[in-house]
Amino acid sequence: MAGSTAYPVSISEIEFPSQAQSLSHILSDLKRSALSITNRLKSIESDSQFAQGVSEHYRLPLIANERCGSWYIQPERKVGSAYFKSTDGHAGQWDFSLRRLNLQVLDVLSQYGGCIVVDSTRRGKAIPDALSKTAPIWAAVMNKTLFPDEPAYHNVQFPPDFLGASEESQIEGRIDGFVAAFKALGLDLESLKNRMGKPVRLSWATRDYFYPEYPQNRNFHLMVLCSASKRVRGAEMSEGGYIQGAGDDSEGWACGLTPDIFWKNRELLLKSGEETLPELIGGLVEKQRQTSSTEQATLIKPTKNIFVGKSESLNVPDIPFDLIIDCHGDPNLSQGPVLNLGCVAGKLGSRNLRKVLDKVEKFVSRNLEEDLSQSLVIVCDTGKDLSVGTALMIICLFFDDDGRCSLHLPSHLGRLGSPTRVLHTIAIRQTH
Repeated sequence: MAGSTAYPVSISEIEFPSQAQSLSHILSDLKRSALSITNRLKSIESDSQFAQGVSEHYRLPLIANERCGSWYIQPERKVGSAYFKSTDGHAGQWDFSLRRLNLQVLDVLSQYGGCIVVDSTRRGKAIPDALSKTAPIWAAVMNKTLFPDEPAYHNVQFPPDFLGASEESQIEGRIDGFVAAFKALGLDLESLKNRMGKPVRLSWATRDYFYPEYPQNRNFHLMVLCSASKRVRGAEMSEGGYIQGAGDDSEGWACGLTPDIFWKNRELLLKSGEETLPELIGGLVEKQRQTSSTEQATLIKPTKNIFVGKSESLNVPDIPFDLIIDCHGDPNLSQGPVLNLGCVAGKLGSRNLRKVLDKVEKFVSRNLEEDLSQSLVIVCDTGKDLSVGTALMIICLFFDDDGRCSLHLPSHLGRLGSPTRVLHTIAIRQTH
């Protein structure tokens, strides 16, 4: 019979899988669509409403567990930041970080009687390791070190029915060692006790429960560990486009968008189509860059000539610094008073930085040898990441506890530095 047919009539007309779009490509496209920027921002907004509800329930202010937590808090409602890292809570790697002491949290606890620490996780858990283990370790160390006469607060407080008994026991077994390491820093513990005022009790807030509840009149500060996202079992996404932990690892999806820019332009971003978002975000990021380019770098006290700042602070006609270290600049363009390190932004940048610290040491030594009073600014994209790590090394190598510069510090100070100098630098990172 003459005429066309919808069916193949010869082998050459059959379209085999190698010629068609593969199933893996289809699934990849579907996942990309579900994990779109639009869905992420809508999920973040939804989770932020839960975090705000927790704050209102407990009548306590919000602090962000960086960097993820800041996505879930409107800037005007955020009173501070914490740095409880999930890596310090991973199984078998439990640790109390001497680089992230989170002493700024003591001031928030004392001022408000407690706080809500906001974080999230995208890995199908109800609570991230930072809130189920790292923060509990920190609380136990603080309580046991600063309030030795109040043993009721010395045990590690864990979320209910979340960890296995073996893991809880192993963590508990490390606390005395963490306390000893904390004491060995030689800090003024009486001063820290006065700053804190009372021991801290922990509570957890998830989409499933608030536990435990405590009376309003209490002899301790309450720190509520809030996991903002709804748990999605078996995947990162659920029906309706909701994404658990949408703010996590934002370097991979945000196109340069930051929490501050998001919240300032929330309505505009949420009503824009997915296809126009990258261009819109690029424009907002550039506008923010131009606005913030005149921001002054921050002096790291007690030095009088070491500053940290954002890369944008270099975008002014007359840079008021004698020496510049740009953590992200092109190394091929380094010359004279400028050292470019070529580190990438984000988490991978710290690995890059470790490989070039010897260049930093030589650069600083060579230039300060000519004049110890020269001002030095270290910049990175955020002004509180790689720049602070670089400044930390410089201060430990070339400055004493009073902020005086010397190229010939005693060898026992030259490599690690004293706790006092380290804490001055950490304080910049946690408050800047």
